[in-house]
Amino acid sequence: MTGTVGIAFTPFEDRFEVIERAAVLAEERGLESVGVAEAMTLDAPIVLARLAERTERIGLVTGVLSVWGRTPATLALTAAELQRSSGGRFVLGLGAGTAPITEGFHGQPWQAPLRKLRDSLVAVRTLLDGGRLPALQDGVRPLRLGCPPAVPVPIALAAITPPSIRLAGALAEQWLPFLLPPAALDAGRELMADAAASSGRTDAATVTASVPIALAPDRDGAARIAARWLVTYATRMGPLYPKMLREHGYQHELDALLDSNPDPRGTHLPAAAERLARDVLFFGTYDEAPELTRAWLKHADDLAFVAPFGLPGEQISDTVEAISHP
Repeated sequence: MTGTVGIAFTPFEDRFEVIERAAVLAEERGLESVGVAEAMTLDAPIVLARLAERTERIGLVTGVLSVWGRTPATLALTAAELQRSSGGRFVLGLGAGTAPITEGFHGQPWQAPLRKLRDSLVAVRTLLDGGRLPALQDGVRPLRLGCPPAVPVPIALAAITPPSIRLAGALAEQWLPFLLPPAALDAGRELMADAAASSGRTDAATVTASVPIALAPDRDGAARIAARWLVTYATRMGPLYPKMLREHGYQHELDALLDSNPDPRGTHLPAAAERLARDVLFFGTYDEAPELTRAWLKHADDLAFVAPFGLPGEQISDTVEAISHP
């Protein structure tokens, strides 16, 4: 088995002590990265700065920061400082966010998200490389970072639509797909390769698949976690994820799931939705984790398994243990 395995956390996990315990354990067990996402709960860069003090080797990733929440200059300052404080272990994960968070929390209209993502990525890269941004107003002198990082900061792009996947292929070091089936990862590689060729790029972005974990000691427990993942992302994160899943051929499964779970906190996985759970989640028992890992690594260079939210900390630790053994 080639490729690395890491652990990541969604914005729904708001217990720093759980994240910290899992990150320390992940490093002890040989995992390669820990990622922290951001929405309305924890400040991901501050969490990662605290984790940098508690760890020595494991990579640290913002998985991801919304480009609507900070200016490119603030993102570059944050990335440079995290790279210094972690000793060169940091990866800056960026994404276009979703309409509910952008509009309801950051107070900005979610318009032309692809252009916003491209402009932010280019500006952040320019600043981290020691350059100046073009002046947006006459008479304004563009500035540069006073302390650019000595170790370059890789930029990872969260993307699930073809145009944004192409953007990752053209400009980013890593593609971070989330909740996509293996067939879509394979198709995404082709999109990135085409974009790289069109832009004259000679290297290639790697694929780090962010796969939600639905592991438990038994199949029933795993099914409850799987249903919670799928219902949450189908009902609480705006129209983007359910639209994407339907476009990938899961209309019947998604309808069956939602019909069986009128409560957005539902945990019932009907038989008709099991194909969806198997295809987009790390779904099975603890004993099946090595086999599932090998299957996913046929389609991705590296894996960032996303820890389930709302479970007891001990169960999160058990999950880390399960994914640590190839």
